[in-house]
Amino acid sequence: MKPSSCPAASLDRSLCIPGQIGSPPTLKLPRISNSFSLIATETNPVRRNTLSIYSPSVCPGNGGSLGNTRVISEEYIKWLKGYCEAFFYGLTVKFLEPVSVSATRCAFRVNEHTQNLQIHAGHILAFLKKKKPQDAFCIVGITMIDLYPRDSWNFVFGQASLTDGVGIFSFARYGKDFYSTRYEGTVKHPRRTSSSDYSIFDNYYNPEITSILLWRSCKTLTHEIGHIFGLRHCQWLACLMQGSNHLEESDRRPLNLCPICLRKLQCAIGFSIVERYRALLRWIDDEPSHASRATPRNSSVHVNLPKPVEAFKDWREWVVKCIAVLEK
Repeated sequence: MKPSSCPAASLDRSLCIPGQIGSPPTLKLPRISNSFSLIATETNPVRRNTLSIYSPSVCPGNGGSLGNTRVISEEYIKWLKGYCEAFFYGLTVKFLEPVSVSATRCAFRVNEHTQNLQIHAGHILAFLKKKKPQDAFCIVGITMIDLYPRDSWNFVFGQASLTDGVGIFSFARYGKDFYSTRYEGTVKHPRRTSSSDYSIFDNYYNPEITSILLWRSCKTLTHEIGHIFGLRHCQWLACLMQGSNHLEESDRRPLNLCPICLRKLQCAIGFSIVERYRALLRWIDDEPSHASRATPRNSSVHVNLPKPVEAFKDWREWVVKCIAVLEK
């Protein structure tokens, strides 16, 4: 598919996000070059048509709990799936069977500072690489368990291998009370266990799925998958692909891509800009679709929990304005 001839985003200065870095957008479209991206160009687009989201479980026995109940966790995964399908419009996002921590055989520890459980990100990546489907562009693990990349590090939000097309991301620290003394996920009575004893993860605490947690999760997931597509940290405008060093800085990033990064992603995937914005709007407005309402595999429960999209209100207004400009 060739990229649309539509502008990459609204070029009306009144629609620019305040506090942008660099010059305002102009009518001159950015060129795709190795000077600021390694992304596939129009002559070498993505050949595969599947983005696979893999959801490691936190409960060794039942193999599926990501939230306080299985129903909530399945809805949460479904919301993330729908968001990724809209954001990377034109690609398919597939569920893969959830796995237990014990199945990955990863190392784990209790963080000496926060006293919460953590799993080794590098070991999870190695596991995911072996599970990557042949038709997948990338496979991404998501978990509510905190991560660490090596013993000397305190924690990491996520880790990815761009060459292998695999990533693992934790949303544990996105809960509203993770950094408070009320956090219920601390290990109250640490006990010495062997490296093969994963019973410590039984009854693992997971935070409430709030609108802010979903907003942060969508932002992190699409930012990191953007890296797998070759998008580097953006230095041009207010953009999802800007780098961040802490949660507050991450929260200041918008959900949208700047015109430069949006054009790069479009060249890789070949979507229609306006149709992508419409898909994002449908996701926010929670309009039913076959893709977003499908019940996860191996589930006997058919539910339709309300999607907590309060945190997406301002961004919805931005998307509506962009659609209006593109439809002129």
